[in-house]
Amino acid sequence: MATSESLPSRAWAWKELYLAALLEANDGKISVRIADAERAIVNRARDLFKAPGDNIQEEEAMDDALYALRALKTCLDIHGGFAVAA
Repeated sequence: MATSESLPSRAWAWKELYLAALLEANDGKISVRIADAERAIVNRARDLFKAPGDNIQEEEAMDDALYALRALKTCLDIHGGFAVAA
């Protein structure tokens, strides 16, 4: 299936979106950033599933990233957003 997005750029896209989600400081944007990063990671995992060769390092990095995103979502859910410093 051909897409307008090349595979090399797609390979890096999940990392950029992951970092954007981790560094987002706006309560109104964080949920969208997390969802975008999760979607990009899943898409990249599908690419790697079809790809030849050993991609274990990137697969492990994606697993770690998904874990961190889920932890971030859980913290935000528990605390109702970012904590405000006094």
